[in-house]
Amino acid sequence: MATPLTADRFLAALRGEQLDVVEVGNWRTHNRKGHGAWGPMHGVMIHHTVTEGTGNSVRLCRDGHATLPGPLCHGVIDKAGRIHLVGYGRANHAGLGDDDVLRAVLAEQPLPADNEANTDGNSRFYGFECINLGDGRDPWPEQQVEATARAAAALCRAHGWGARSVIGHSEWQPGKVDPRGPIGRLDGPPLTMDRIRTRVAELLAATPGRPSPPPRPRPPYAPPPFPIGLAPGKATPSARGLQRALKAAGFMAKNVVESDNYGPSTQTSVARFHNAHPAYRAIGTAYDPAIGTRGWAFLHRLAHGK
Repeated sequence: MATPLTADRFLAALRGEQLDVVEVGNWRTHNRKGHGAWGPMHGVMIHHTVTEGTGNSVRLCRDGHATLPGPLCHGVIDKAGRIHLVGYGRANHAGLGDDDVLRAVLAEQPLPADNEANTDGNSRFYGFECINLGDGRDPWPEQQVEATARAAAALCRAHGWGARSVIGHSEWQPGKVDPRGPIGRLDGPPLTMDRIRTRVAELLAATPGRPSPPPRPRPPYAPPPFPIGLAPGKATPSARGLQRALKAAGFMAKNVVESDNYGPSTQTSVARFHNAHPAYRAIGTAYDPAIGTRGWAFLHRLAHGK
């Protein structure tokens, strides 16, 4: 919990974290003053824009649209890792979220599942919108991911917060999915908030005013070998492993009872995976019930956040 930074201190914090910052128009005074509180601040929230193109995205986040006036965040992070400041003060970015999540952020504890929308987040969180289509397929360049972590770390450093004060929109408001998508390329590892928080923690551990260390290289992820005999209609203990991976990656409902049967519910969930990632379809059709060796490997990377 903290008093909001002044606009000057906000800008200085970002630039102090070695970020390329663009000031857009009257960003310092562009806000939703008079439409609710601004502060005390509790953390930083990360979003994706569901748009493409820097100019278009920055205009939208600054001006808003017919049903939601701008600014829609404080800074827009483009694909090259530049931060475009579009507003400061109360902004329409977080909306209503879960009070249990807010308590966990305040205590810097692991977040509970968000299951209600009863608390104003616009007054409590700084917000960054990252340019991405949000379809789960649009890649996040490494420099954009790094800038996102550095922007969050800058504000955490300024307020004396830890990495658990950084959350995603999906962790705050039920029904939201942002941020999401692969890193670097279509078949790259998925962007997760745990990955961002890990990088924020690394940056916060560095000495202020000195160049921060680059991201630590991560060992390549090796998925389990594709089980012989895993095919639609067959009963095999490996079907349970497939079902667990489908649940973890969000393609199978968590309340489905796992079994050794590679039956209709598993086949339908595999087809959902293929519709989201068509490069891994084995037979080239929209409904592909067979996971295939390449699909098996990529699904496990998604499920384990690698």
